[in-house]
Amino acid sequence: MKVFDQALSPKQKAVLTMLKNGKMKRINIFEGSVRSGKTYISMIVWGFWVAGSPKNKAYLMAGKTLQTLKRNILDPMKELFGNVFSFNLYKKEAHLFGRKIYLESAANADSENKLRGMTLMGAYCDELTLFSESFFIMLLSRLSERGAKLFSTTNPDDPNHWLKKNYLDNKNADLLSIKFKLEDNIYLPKEYVEQLRTEFHGVFYDRFILGNWTKAEGRIYDGFSAKNIITANELSERLGEKRLIMSVVGVDYGGSGSASAFSHVGFDEEFSNVYVLSEYYDKENRSAENLISAFSDFVEREKNRFPTLSRAFCDSAEQLLVKSFRKAVRIEVSNARKRPINTRINMLNRLIASGRFFVVDECKQTIDAIESAVWDERDPIRDKRLDNGTSNIDSLDALEYAIERFEKQIFKL
Repeated sequence: MKVFDQALSPKQKAVLTMLKNGKMKRINIFEGSVRSGKTYISMIVWGFWVAGSPKNKAYLMAGKTLQTLKRNILDPMKELFGNVFSFNLYKKEAHLFGRKIYLESAANADSENKLRGMTLMGAYCDELTLFSESFFIMLLSRLSERGAKLFSTTNPDDPNHWLKKNYLDNKNADLLSIKFKLEDNIYLPKEYVEQLRTEFHGVFYDRFILGNWTKAEGRIYDGFSAKNIITANELSERLGEKRLIMSVVGVDYGGSGSASAFSHVGFDEEFSNVYVLSEYYDKENRSAENLISAFSDFVEREKNRFPTLSRAFCDSAEQLLVKSFRKAVRIEVSNARKRPINTRINMLNRLIASGRFFVVDECKQTIDAIESAVWDERDPIRDKRLDNGTSNIDSLDALEYAIERFEKQIFKL
């Protein structure tokens, strides 16, 4: 078992002491900053608590999707606990210290139906703010064994979020909130901490660095300014110092009231900087044939300008178009990953805040899209980018599809 191969911080040791002394509540939420050590200690607490709980009872672990649960929790737990932990996503089962654990996703409101009929001793939830409230309510009702407990991780969100209003702020709830701050992780290199503080901006800085529940309002990319806009000559000078190593095209299709957009994005050596090199924008959407021809012409022209162009990532909603695009060009064409919109927003904001994102001034639509993007204040619970036809969301989607697959390389994760 590798649990203590990594030294624990004073905050993490204090949490283990609370577990040992029986201080855990029915609901236990590990919240706060990114990289603060909250997820790591939550897995240890969950593992030790399960080890001391009855073998003949049922347990559950849930995430937004099974894949995110695997990436965030199941794989790290395998590293932590070794042979006493195993899991099978196909069977949706895990075993920890001889206890059977069901695995479920909380992807939408209908997910609550997966819990009906269960009687649970314990549950672990990854990134709880991404769950529907109906799933959480049903889960609590299933935790009906004597001494049953729930353990969960979350980053802060909007202060009107159901988790904040109905549980964290509810003084009558049998709940323990354990808040972690970035400085609680004493093992992070000082330079890395400063880098994080520089990269996060606005509401994401308040939530992910300070660990505060903060409302998203106003401009989304308020750090974007003239310093992020460069001329073609400035681009040539910059690439003379650090050459492009790769470039890709992001594609968003037009529909009712929206435009079709392509964004050609380049990455220089060591993924130090990200450049929007060129764009395509068409709101008329005359026909599928016209769009395929436009895509072929765009890729051919851009590949002649930048031989680094090798791939395109397309909105997966129109598979017939994706297949047609593949036949029309000499580069690899794949489905976009389409990560959650706010994950993509945060990634671009980090790039802007760290001074590593540049748009060639000829890309007027992209510049306008970034400058005019605002939060939708009509929804007081969920952060949403305003998408009512008054701003260009299509160029943003295309840009994000081009960047999102390279987050690990860009931020050295």
